[in-house]
Amino acid sequence: MGTYFNPSNRNFSKSLRSEIYVDKSDIIAYTNKILDTQQQYVCVSRPRRFGKTMTADMISAYYSRGCDSKEMFKNLSIAKAPSFSKFLNNYNVIFLNIQQFLSGLEDTKELMTYLQKNLVRDILDSHQPVLSDKSTGDIDLIRLIQGIYSDTGIPIVFIIDEWDCIFREDKTNKATQKAYLDFLRNLLKDRDYVALAYMTGILPIKKYGTHSALNMFREFSMTDPGNLAEFVGFTQNEVKSLCSTHGMDYEEISRWYNGYSFLKIKCVYNPKSVIEALLSQNCSNYWSQTETYEALSLYFKMNFDNLRDIIIQLLAGCKKRINTRKFANDMITFKSCDDILTLLVHLGYLGYNFETSEVSIPNKEITDEFVTAVEDAGWEHAAVVIFSSAKSECGGKQ
Repeated sequence: MGTYFNPSNRNFSKSLRSEIYVDKSDIIAYTNKILDTQQQYVCVSRPRRFGKTMTADMISAYYSRGCDSKEMFKNLSIAKAPSFSKFLNNYNVIFLNIQQFLSGLEDTKELMTYLQKNLVRDILDSHQPVLSDKSTGDIDLIRLIQGIYSDTGIPIVFIIDEWDCIFREDKTNKATQKAYLDFLRNLLKDRDYVALAYMTGILPIKKYGTHSALNMFREFSMTDPGNLAEFVGFTQNEVKSLCSTHGMDYEEISRWYNGYSFLKIKCVYNPKSVIEALLSQNCSNYWSQTETYEALSLYFKMNFDNLRDIIIQLLAGCKKRINTRKFANDMITFKSCDDILTLLVHLGYLGYNFETSEVSIPNKEITDEFVTAVEDAGWEHAAVVIFSSAKSECGGKQ
């Protein structure tokens, strides 16, 4: 059992012991289905507070040979699946939280070297202790992983959490970003030791020109979550059950935290905010605990391509049709207002209707964030006129 190589199931056990836990384990039925297939590369992008790391911890606990998770999963939905026992704790797992690696660095250019050094050391300590006294700087990571696979015949499940944080924290450093993408491609693409590569982040995979450096991945995002839509947030039935159990008014919870909608799942709720409201027995704005209005205000102050008028129309209840396909999947490349609005969808500030290609402000919690950002941008005077006109045209509600 290591820190990165075949980690324990401790993090997921904390989730299970929490006062409120919603069983999303059926996502493992999907990952079991695609193991060792052409579809084994999965990138799931969701906003902060939407359970990405918890899901990554669960997938690691299920596959990792560094723990025994049978008791942990026996009462979860996935235990009923035919594939449950076949794959349980039967794979070598490499779990990397890129945010944690970046937090220890002063310069993001050091990320790949720092990551490889720590991962090599961890693999050697946990898998081949006899080699642990050798300099980790002289050992090639990919050759080491390939050697372990050749020796054991056990494929590897890669779980890369917060994979995109380098694009969010060092937005303009294109050279480091490209080197990072090349590192991931070299580590994962066309490698026979890969059984599954599961990445989570906020942004979809970065494009250079019209191409993606990681084009082997199938992406599940806030603009198209595909058949993983039910795992993005809490569903209507899940929230109704939670409200009944905790004595909260479902309609009030819905007004505050509902509003995300996908092709197959029409009502999706912000899970972290729902949990906070249930635990505190109070509906309030919990978004600002992990995200502040400054993230919105930054883009509002640009007023790119008449963004001000569009935002105020959205606040009045209007919807706006956008083209998400040109978005470069970063936080600085904006060629049209649609690019900024698409970014706000991925950040969770806007809901997106796949059928109509329209965005809207999803709920009261996010509306409060928009109002604060509008005031900070100095739009409040112009907003009065635009808001009144838009409200009349759209029939929206304040």
